Amino acid sequence: MKFLLLRTLALIAALGLAAPVQAERIKDLASVQGVRFNQLSGYGLVVGLDGTGDQTTQTPFTVQSLTTMLGQMGVNLPPGTNLQLKNVAAVIVTAMLPPFAKPGQAMDVTVSSMGNAKSLRGGTLLLTPLKGADGQVYAMAQGNLLVGGAGASAAGSKVQINHLNAGRVPSGATVERAVASPFAEGGPVRLELASGDFGTAQKVAEVINNRFGQGTARALDGRVVDVQAPASGDERMSFMAALEDLPIEAPSAAAKVIINARTGSVVMNRAVSLESVAVAHGNLSVTISTTPVVSQPAPFSPQGQTAVGEKADIQVKSDGGQLIMLERGANLAEVVKALNVLGATPQDLLAILQAMKAAGALRAELEII
Repeated sequence: MKFLLLRTLALIAALGLAAPVQAERIKDLASVQGVRFNQLSGYGLVVGLDGTGDQTTQTPFTVQSLTTMLGQMGVNLPPGTNLQLKNVAAVIVTAMLPPFAKPGQAMDVTVSSMGNAKSLRGGTLLLTPLKGADGQVYAMAQGNLLVGGAGASAAGSKVQINHLNAGRVPSGATVERAVASPFAEGGPVRLELASGDFGTAQKVAEVINNRFGQGTARALDGRVVDVQAPASGDERMSFMAALEDLPIEAPSAAAKVIINARTGSVVMNRAVSLESVAVAHGNLSVTISTTPVVSQPAPFSPQGQTAVGEKADIQVKSDGGQLIMLERGANLAEVVKALNVLGATPQDLLAILQAMKAAGALRAELEII
């Protein structure tokens, strides 16, 4: 089970190498500029805790906040009063305001302790204003917290405690102010690609022009496509609905290998390939050699073409004498599987891939997360 996750990912990557290209929708590749989520946050108090709140001697801001709140309610404490609270916790409340949100709409909020409370379970969030980056209040939050609890394993001998200093209030906030959207103002609409790519931007513009007429869309750069949309409301909505559902066969993505240095997971796309290289790491050695392969059509073939490709001979062996030879296309998935068969650890694989990239043998962008 030690290398099960890594082997599974390598198998998925190998299967992805042979997967056919499928058409995607424009809505899967791009979003409308200005139509996005907005982050909201606020400072509040959670009450009703079972003795698991903040230790007020170490978190004076909790007492100060409670005193201010009581004063607004008409309760004035005598000067010099030293409150020793155990059922109150100071928290930060965060939420994501969805696009086109209207006043009265409900949304979920996340509540996180900012003091030394032991648990927020069973607490109630008091009325908390949620502000945007401009300092304006866009929502009000209040409600009972939903916090994870404890669960025992199947054998009953091990108990796992979930994180108790954060929770959620489902539908705990009500939108009080709408965010103006540039989409409703009329005029051109700009599509922003999820990842910048000149080929994809040009392809999106071509698909839109083929459907709605030449001149409707043009690619401004590798990420933004300018679209001339109707100005009126009904026509504008119908136009955008049809535009987002247009199928597009985007060009192949750039070759990339993603490595999680903490878990040893390796994920790669179908464009990754290797050049000739020899790597020695500990008791493992990897040798990859590529030779050109020419495929010629049969004599007198009317539509035959001469194709030139590559053939890879991959040898992976350990000091124990075990040797694995692969004769397929030069791709990283074969190397990863061969290393797993020989018992390479995730750290071994990370070191080998980094060495291949430094030597210029790995034809892909290497990203470590």
